Amino acid sequence: MVDLTLPSFGIRIMERGGKRVVFDPLRRRYVSLTPEEWVRQHFVNYLTAHLGYPMALLANEVELQVGQKRLRCDTVVYGKQAEPLMIVEYKAPHIPVTQKVFDQVSAYNLLLHVDYLLVSNGVEHYCCKMDYDNQKYLFLESIPTYENILQK
Repeated sequence: MVDLTLPSFGIRIMERGGKRVVFDPLRRRYVSLTPEEWVRQHFVNYLTAHLGYPMALLANEVELQVGQKRLRCDTVVYGKQAEPLMIVEYKAPHIPVTQKVFDQVSAYNLLLHVDYLLVSNGVEHYCCKMDYDNQKYLFLESIPTYENILQK
């Protein structure tokens, strides 16, 4: 897999049925090891091991429904009262982070109405805080710690 600009860790990879799989601690099972999953697992580790995000308050592959259409958030970070605080969208390292990616995560936010949006391809990471009063998002210089996102 590709080197990322995220800390390395003891990622659990194995072969199953001739395919590589990785253990997802949030879903508590092995999942197919795709380039996007490689980014997800490294990013979840970064959030939990380095920025203090409680693993119990993160969820991967959160399904949303708008009428008959089903959407899936890559990761949702929740507050201590189970309220969604942040949506994280991952792309494979070779996929550039573009306005289209922000449009995608913004569409999810129409349903969840979180305070933070984060997008990463494992090499580039962008985090923004929502400014609902002015209908825009403000880019942050760094990814906030969990304690910082709790402070409004």
